[in-house]
Amino acid sequence: MQALDPDYAKRVRDSFARQGAMAHLGAFLHEIQPGRVEIDLPYRPELSQQHGYFHAGMVATVADSAGGYAAYTLFPIDSSVLTVEFKVNLIAPADGERVRAVGQVIRSGRTLTICELRAFVLKAGKETQCLHGMATLMCLPGRSDAPSQPPK
Repeated sequence: MQALDPDYAKRVRDSFARQGAMAHLGAFLHEIQPGRVEIDLPYRPELSQQHGYFHAGMVATVADSAGGYAAYTLFPIDSSVLTVEFKVNLIAPADGERVRAVGQVIRSGRTLTICELRAFVLKAGKETQCLHGMATLMCLPGRSDAPSQPPK
């Protein structure tokens, strides 16, 4: 896949840095390539459910962002990205030290982009897939990714 913007990785990093949700969770960008983004989320008890596993909502949140940013790597410079829809299947308990969410573009269109979402939990050197899904992302051309005014 070919990025339209030669500085796509910087654009993704800058946008990710403005995401309050990712900062709140403690997630960070692991890898950025055209059409593919990986986000890591280290375990903290505050991100868990009652059994001590990562809460499914936390895993789905980083998977959604990984898919959004994977799409964004292929978008024009003067555009922004929004998730239109995503669906995930939880296929194993997210029991581990870290989650790695992977967004991979399947098809990039002028307006809509389809991404595969996967998340893996890492524990004691072993990686287990815990989430599989799909996302539809919308390209918003001519709309800056940065907010026009500070949030209230």
